Amino acid sequence: MTSTLLPRNTSPNAPTTWETEAAEGLTHWAVEQRDTLRALVTERGSLMVRGLGLREVSDLRELARHLTTGAVTEREAFAAREEYGDGLYSSATWPPNQPMCMHHELSYTVEFPGLLLCACLRAPDEGGATAVADAHAVLEALPAELTSRIAREGWLLTRNYNDDIGASVSDSFGTDDPAAVEEYCRAHAIDFDRRPDGGLRTRQRRSAVVHHPVTGVPCWFNQIAFLNARTLAPEIREYLVDEYGSDGLPFDTAYGDGDPIDDDTVRLINSVYEAHTVRVPWQTGDLLLIDNISTAHSREPYTGPRDVVVAMADPVRMDDCSPLFGRADR
Repeated sequence: MTSTLLPRNTSPNAPTTWETEAAEGLTHWAVEQRDTLRALVTERGSLMVRGLGLREVSDLRELARHLTTGAVTEREAFAAREEYGDGLYSSATWPPNQPMCMHHELSYTVEFPGLLLCACLRAPDEGGATAVADAHAVLEALPAELTSRIAREGWLLTRNYNDDIGASVSDSFGTDDPAAVEEYCRAHAIDFDRRPDGGLRTRQRRSAVVHHPVTGVPCWFNQIAFLNARTLAPEIREYLVDEYGSDGLPFDTAYGDGDPIDDDTVRLINSVYEAHTVRVPWQTGDLLLIDNISTAHSREPYTGPRDVVVAMADPVRMDDCSPLFGRADR
């Protein structure tokens, strides 16, 4: 077996690429390389591994079993996924011609994955990169007036669930039983009410700036821009407002005190992300490891079939990173 760690790209937040092979099998490779891989991901935020020849969901399951400290079950999903068990999921259902903006997986929940393992079982014909951005660099690049307010107030996520668009109640909570859903909300610091048509509306206030539990580095950790209605394509937003009303959108974000976030601020956040984005095109068989706290990720538009499977792992509680908002009983 050989492993070659390529020189780091000149961009300060470029993912390291590791070229390797697993001649003695994935289990042997994962056990042998585990400590090195995890140290590199913590240090550099992300790591692209090439040469493993991943082809099946079971390949990622085997790697996750030996490289992570435990699986995370997705709850409060914003888009439907296919679930494979053991914290393994398909990519979120999202139009292939629409970008999926920078975000941190489940950054609005009280417990989220600290580590993502993404396996490309089939690369698209064009586009479709899972791009990454350094969350500390983004925090430093944003205006201090904005980050200090967000750090002080947190951010507010409002969601309206229906069966027509986005994730359904069942997709998000693993059940459509009203009593079970409401009990989940109470246990996870989520306010809720019922719309006139009986649909569920939720609101949750969360920290937007957290400290990495291992390095202590402050990170811009939220989905303020991604889940803001102003990030949607104008024609899509107009359709949704016409269909559901301005207060019935599938999701929207605000400052922690409830004040709306204006267009200029959403554009600013997305432009800072763009300035710190690194794109590495997928090759079939690749493995991408992402530190979900120190590194945001996105998905580029693509053409042709694309099959990327993700393992959500290493559970972290929000109140271990920031005690300000979103506390729930342990």
